[in-house]
Amino acid sequence: MCVPTTTSSSSPKLAKCDEWIKTYDHDAFTADMKKLGDELEKNQGEADVRHLNKMIMWSNICGLVGMLTMGLGVGIIPVVGLSTFTFSRWTMIAHHTCHGGYDKCHPNKKRWNRFKFAVGSLWTRMCDWFDWMMPEAWNVEHNNRHHYCLSELEDPDLVENNLVELRDLPIPAFMKWLALPFITTTWKWFYYAPNTYKELKLAKWRKEGKQIPEGVTPSDAVTMRSLIFSGTPFYSLTEFFTIVMGPYLIAHFFLFPLPLLVLGEFLGTGHDMYISALKNLFLAELLTNFHGFVAVVTNHAGDDMYRFRDGCRPYSGSFYLRQVLASVDFWTGSDINDFMHGYLNYQIEHHLWPSLSMLSYKRSQPLVKALCKKHGVPYVQENVFKRLKKTVDIMTGASSMRWFPEDYERKFIEKDAIAEAAKKNSTSKKMLSDKCMEAAQE
Repeated sequence: MCVPTTTSSSSPKLAKCDEWIKTYDHDAFTADMKKLGDELEKNQGEADVRHLNKMIMWSNICGLVGMLTMGLGVGIIPVVGLSTFTFSRWTMIAHHTCHGGYDKCHPNKKRWNRFKFAVGSLWTRMCDWFDWMMPEAWNVEHNNRHHYCLSELEDPDLVENNLVELRDLPIPAFMKWLALPFITTTWKWFYYAPNTYKELKLAKWRKEGKQIPEGVTPSDAVTMRSLIFSGTPFYSLTEFFTIVMGPYLIAHFFLFPLPLLVLGEFLGTGHDMYISALKNLFLAELLTNFHGFVAVVTNHAGDDMYRFRDGCRPYSGSFYLRQVLASVDFWTGSDINDFMHGYLNYQIEHHLWPSLSMLSYKRSQPLVKALCKKHGVPYVQENVFKRLKKTVDIMTGASSMRWFPEDYERKFIEKDAIAEAAKKNSTSKKMLSDKCMEAAQE
């Protein structure tokens, strides 16, 4: 593990794993990433929309297979079909649409737009992306807080910080592992739904100028456990259930399979079809949570991932560098491989330019990898199950993330400030990075 550097000498001593920084050209790396991002945006068009439609078709086929078989008995086909539909609808379709990946290239601006998709009403949420998380809350927590505070303490998805209680428990490692089945199969409703809603309420408080109550740490995660046993000043359990969790729980697990109750009575099978559907939906929920955990949570955790002390300006040189150093790609390639990864196997590219399409990330991956090699910047790409082991080690305290050398962190932020000041003194064409920054601040 690389420990934090606290010296402030002109040439601070670097740990062996950080020696690449000595020859790193911050300005050149920044220029190359900005140029590539703008080229990728210009090349988006009909092909990206066709690719999105193909992924939607695959996702819907999974959902249709699960729906048509869930009343025929408990089995792997309905469970996998329902699970994969839920997973893909979130990680690919909602994820990239809510980031604005199709704002400009999709002809249907009234739906496939970050400000339209899944938001505004319960009906829109049900039609576009119905899950445990409230879309408006997820947009704040993920699209803004996570992406623009990556691996800082303010990052709401920082695994090392969110699992600090488990990491610090004075018990043997094997006992910590006993908690993992529950965490990995329930995290969306137990942690993600209440914490994303907290971030939405917190953003509204800040906008209204409301003071955070004394003793409340905004970066602390809100979970179902803390909500039930200690509460949160941001919202009540009743409000959370009524607005966020309740609609999905009732509609997905009880109303959705209800026609099978009627059909079963008509066919003379009684409640069997309805009960089978409930069991398949329950098992699919466990599986889609685990699938999501493996593909989502492992993106930014491991002893080879960096942490940072201070924030940086979005789309600055420090921003681009951090997205590479604190993210990991999984194996990439065919559409089937990418579909099963939820297109989260292009995590580095997605974090560099969040408002691009899935197809753009596939195109950019070898180019980004080559640029990182050119500039000597570590680019991590591994099998997702190797990353799962590294994530579990972080969760249980068996390993810790690296701290980026403090002197260089400050040095690069200062260089960004100088570059920004020079930019303001000259007139230039508005580029992708600037447009993304404006959208992120809205």
